[in-house]
Amino acid sequence: MPVALWRGAALLFCSVCLCAGLEQDCVLGIVGKPVLLPCLYPNLGTFSNFSIEWRNNDKAVFRSLWDEDGNVETWSVNYARIPTDATSTKDFSLELPSAHPKHDRSQYSLFVLSGENQSAPLCTICLRIAASFSIPKVEETTESSYLCQSSGGYPQPVVYWLINNSQEPPNGSVRTQAEALPDSHLYNITSQLTVNISKDSTVSCTIKNLSINETLTFNSSTNPMGSRASQGMWIFSTVLCVVVAIMVISGVYYQIHLDKISKRRKKEYEEPQRGRRYRYKQAAEAMMPEPKETDV
Repeated sequence: MPVALWRGAALLFCSVCLCAGLEQDCVLGIVGKPVLLPCLYPNLGTFSNFSIEWRNNDKAVFRSLWDEDGNVETWSVNYARIPTDATSTKDFSLELPSAHPKHDRSQYSLFVLSGENQSAPLCTICLRIAASFSIPKVEETTESSYLCQSSGGYPQPVVYWLINNSQEPPNGSVRTQAEALPDSHLYNITSQLTVNISKDSTVSCTIKNLSINETLTFNSSTNPMGSRASQGMWIFSTVLCVVVAIMVISGVYYQIHLDKISKRRKKEYEEPQRGRRYRYKQAAEAMMPEPKETDV
């Protein structure tokens, strides 16, 4: 019997935890993109001459009033809206035209107002905001210092470094700063690693945005020989491309020059020939006897 009681209590506890987890689920909005807060309420047909109101915490962001004739008056903040056929489809979902970090973790609730009466919240939705960070860039500032930078993301990410793709840096060797921009509220991340490692080692900086399961990693080689080899290869490739371009241009110019010479020689050859044909024609006409006139 006690075992059964314990099992029942455990099941009840799990059910409560599950419900709490569902209540804490939030709609994810991406910064700068529209976001939809879903709300279906099929029993709204029992009201007449009523209005609905969406509130962000305690502040109204959308209000729509239906009178007895079916006319609608709408008011909204920042062009928030609901479907135009909401009363027939019972879909009162709120669409925000552009998600913004200042609305992160906000509670949006839908109320029905009829006269002086106000309903309990018909829908309550949590809004969570996120934005992708840029691909991090790592720069070796000194022989023992590396700088990792990423920007334009939200919320604050998790930043960590690895040496040779597996070894964590010593405690106190990493200093990370997150700066929120005043207007957009997006974050710029700067992380500095200070550690003495061998010249053939590699360091990697990872920016992880848990809100959207985004992981961005940049690997940087600390081998100066490899860096110089890469730079030398780049210089060689650039010089080779320039040489090939010069050869192509020279070949085209030389071909144009040959065409001009060929046309000039052809013209010089055709002019004497044309003169000879003209003189031959005149001589032939001179040798032909003149026709005699006869009286008929």
